[in-house]
Amino acid sequence: MSVLITFIQKAIMQGICMLFGADGEILTEKSGNLNLGVPGMMYMGGIAGLMAAFYYEKLAAHPNGLVGLILSLLAAFLMAAFGGLIFSVLTITLRANQNVAGLALTTFGVGFGNFFGGSLSTLAGGVGQISVAITGDAYRAKIPLLSKIPVIGDIFFNYGFLTYFAIIITLLMAFFLKRTRWGLNLNAVGESPATADAAGINVTLYKYLATVIGGGIAGLGGLYFVMEYSGGTWTNNGFGDRGWLAIALVIFALWKPINAIWGSFLFGGLYILYLYIPGLGRSMQEIFKMLPYLVTIIVLIITSLRKKKEQQPPESLGLAYFREDR
Repeated sequence: MSVLITFIQKAIMQGICMLFGADGEILTEKSGNLNLGVPGMMYMGGIAGLMAAFYYEKLAAHPNGLVGLILSLLAAFLMAAFGGLIFSVLTITLRANQNVAGLALTTFGVGFGNFFGGSLSTLAGGVGQISVAITGDAYRAKIPLLSKIPVIGDIFFNYGFLTYFAIIITLLMAFFLKRTRWGLNLNAVGESPATADAAGINVTLYKYLATVIGGGIAGLGGLYFVMEYSGGTWTNNGFGDRGWLAIALVIFALWKPINAIWGSFLFGGLYILYLYIPGLGRSMQEIFKMLPYLVTIIVLIITSLRKKKEQQPPESLGLAYFREDR
């Protein structure tokens, strides 16, 4: 029983990092923009949040965990949103190829994170010496009383702030996209920007806002990995392929935020499943790590064969919009 509970906890912890990235990419793709820079923005958000917490605790006479949490959260969101802004300028204003721009952003973001992460580690005295204990404790604080309930508390209430924040953001995004005027306008922009433009919707503004805010949300996945999952430390290239799994999760979830919640936990479980199967060699472990991608491919094939409109990506996804002057 204890092994099963531990597995569920670890699967949820792995999945939350992907959920943030998937939420940001769903919002971006709903506008018709395909941003493959999610892994890079996660690195940018992670290192920015860690640096904000580190310098706050270093310079403040009496650092407060809540203040450190707010500062690092804002820093992570704004830095990753800046990455989204770079992508927006390139692809919306300059109409650069979205695939190339996204891959370039990932390369830039990973290098950005590794450079400043390595520099911060050196400043702190070496790898693993970065100390943001006060802010880290604020991120990892459990829900009082509820987390002490046997089994139920362990599975549902034994996580930090960002875990529940990710689920709240996902639920709000689902409501926004389906139940609000702005969300419906955003869907219209993603499906047919020309039609939305003709209806008086500011296509450029919606694309910019969705891509920039989506980038900021994706960056919180990096902050989660650094603060809540890794305990306030930095390891170069430590995120692995979680950013790419977040993009795969968008496809698996069929561009629906609610699906991304349970999909992220499934991906998290598949990602660590090899650790709970005894006797696996290195080659078999790598095969098991492929399972989230394999499941995504299967879902993509099935939905493509069904050809249901609600299970397809936005029609203008990946295409630059050229307004025709009349």
